[in-house]
Amino acid sequence: MGFHLEPIAPLNSLVGCFLDGFAMIFLTMPVFVPVVAGLGFDLVWWGIVMVIVVEISLITPPIGLNVFVLKALAPDVPVQSSFKGIIPFLVVDVFRVVMLVAISTLLSRPQTPLIGVHRAAR
Repeated sequence: MGFHLEPIAPLNSLVGCFLDGFAMIFLTMPVFVPVVAGLGFDLVWWGIVMVIVVEISLITPPIGLNVFVLKALAPDVPVQSSFKGIIPFLVVDVFRVVMLVAISTLLSRPQTPLIGVHRAAR
């Protein structure tokens, strides 16, 4: 069963315009955890994807809180330049989420058969 980010990613991106990551997680967890658990998804993988989506929302325009932290550390760099500079990282982060979702079933299955093969080879 694949995990669908369609409803979660836009909501977290919207909330990320106004709140930091810690507050986003504490505000959205009580709403999403019962739904995700009721649908039978693995909560560990969902938590990993949720944290990555929160990280992405903290750098997305128009109000990326981490970009403004960068502006405070480097006041001579314009904010527009900082937002242009994060585009490659944003693309890679989105690709990382897509890959995690695409191969989550492969990565979350028990690895004991591989461990048994490794021990037999010794």
